[in-house]
Amino acid sequence: MTVTLAKWTIEEYHQMIEAGIFDNRRVELLKGEIVEMSPEGEPHAYFSSEAAVYLIRLLADKAMIRQEKPITLPNNSEPEPDISIVKPLGREYLEHHPYPENVFWLIEYSNSSLEKDLETKTKIYAEVGIAEYWVVNLKKRQLIVFREPSDGEYASKTTITEGTICPLAFPDIAVSVDMIVSN
Repeated sequence: MTVTLAKWTIEEYHQMIEAGIFDNRRVELLKGEIVEMSPEGEPHAYFSSEAAVYLIRLLADKAMIRQEKPITLPNNSEPEPDISIVKPLGREYLEHHPYPENVFWLIEYSNSSLEKDLETKTKIYAEVGIAEYWVVNLKKRQLIVFREPSDGEYASKTTITEGTICPLAFPDIAVSVDMIVSN
């Protein structure tokens, strides 16, 4: 027997949200599938919140920092990254969530969701051309940086544990790895 999964469009997903189907549930749309999000443990909540505050100060008016908010992707995905660094388009975001062309880079904090963040989400983000994607491995206190999306994969993957990193979108700004990984 073959099992066929029902795939959903972003429009259908939004209709379900408006109808209250997902009230009190943490879900995201990935490649047309509605996926439960892992609950946040204390380290996840702490480090992602502290990093967001740091990035807000560091980037000032150059970018908007969105925490756990959706981004809309053309591959029937509407993930909710822990931190999205996006163009500061102001009230335009009343009409739509950030699209790939609005995203400077994304950050996910991973403990129990490490496999999903390193496998599934890298492909989803690379496929739509997100230039840079960072995954913080909370167990090992590592920053894994994905760059150069090409053919649904990232050509570059680097693991960093200390020092600074300059985001592709802001090559003149040095981001402290400590402030992202272990504050």
